[in-house]
Amino acid sequence: MLRNRRERGEGQFGCLVGLAILLLAGLIAYRMIPVKVKAAELRDTVVDESKSAGQHNDKQILANILTKAEQLELPVTDKDVKIHRRASMITVEVEYTVPVPFPGYTYMWDFKHRAENPVF
Repeated sequence: MLRNRRERGEGQFGCLVGLAILLLAGLIAYRMIPVKVKAAELRDTVVDESKSAGQHNDKQILANILTKAEQLELPVTDKDVKIHRRASMITVEVEYTVPVPFPGYTYMWDFKHRAENPVF
């Protein structure tokens, strides 16, 4: 006995749910990946500046980090950057929060970059 698909109650609902999940994942990736890439670039700058601590003073390091953050359009202020020098070591820490807007919700993504290097 052959039945029609409609008679068995099967439909396209599963396909629609799968498509909705795929679109949601695409939206999340579209919003989050650029922020993550920018944060990685700023982290590289923090590491580079801590390595060049023997050539730059604290004001130059702070200025370079803030300039890079401004280029990347990241919300970093001078209060978010902490530079600690000890006898032969430097520690550079940057903590900031990036708001990532979604329809109906804004996710606050916290970042913390820390680099510690010897001063030559």
